[in-house]
Amino acid sequence: MSLYIKSQCSGLFECAIDYTPIFFLILVVRYLLISGGAFLIFWILLRRNIEHKRIQENYPKRRTVLNEIKWSILTFTIFGGIGSMVVWASHNGYTKVYRNFDEYGIAYFILSIVLFMILHDAYFYFSHRLMHTKFLFKKVHKVHHLSNNPTPWASFSFHPSEAVLEAGILPVFAFLFPYHPLALFVSLLIMSVMNALGHLGYEFYPKGFTKHLIGKWFNTSTHHNMHHSKVNCNYGLYFNWWDRIFQTNHSLYHETFEEVTSNQNS
Repeated sequence: MSLYIKSQCSGLFECAIDYTPIFFLILVVRYLLISGGAFLIFWILLRRNIEHKRIQENYPKRRTVLNEIKWSILTFTIFGGIGSMVVWASHNGYTKVYRNFDEYGIAYFILSIVLFMILHDAYFYFSHRLMHTKFLFKKVHKVHHLSNNPTPWASFSFHPSEAVLEAGILPVFAFLFPYHPLALFVSLLIMSVMNALGHLGYEFYPKGFTKHLIGKWFNTSTHHNMHHSKVNCNYGLYFNWWDRIFQTNHSLYHETFEEVTSNQNS
């Protein structure tokens, strides 16, 4: 999804009308390719061959999967609207989005992607903790936790209010940092892949990864799967440092990961 489109819309409402459907379509296609592709490959085609890599033994009911898809489609409508608002703001010079690649160079281009991931990880962790306060969990975040044994389709299964909060990272970053539309595309692609991985239901990282000098700083499929099954733990997105700093990793996270990966070479 690009932050800059050569639009002729003269106002915010016109931009929303013009581009929300376009962004919605892009988001749905990305969802089908990444989340749908992951479901097709791991949950259907390879299911019998990778049973030993399942994080939870049971499988969710069909209606749970359909609910994940339903809420995700609603999420993309909201994401599309917010994306259109950022396009309007960019078109009117209110953001720091730039279009000339040479303006900041390749080094900053790569740095901006890394910076987005770091900022997004912090934004996600603290907003996620907010969603787990008693009132917001019951009224909002519970929708996502209807999937206590999630599939990749659950990646964007949010209550509309949470969808607005989730999309908030886009305008935050666009208003604060110079950002090329292609860098945004790459960042959101990485986010979608990691989101699908967190809801995959299978663990493919090797045994000992969570205690490795480097691996311990990255989250795993087991990490987020335990968040769904245990609820009040494991809040991070890409990295594990916030959960480590605030001691919100589940006490049995490492033991569970080792158990799940004990037959990785099967």
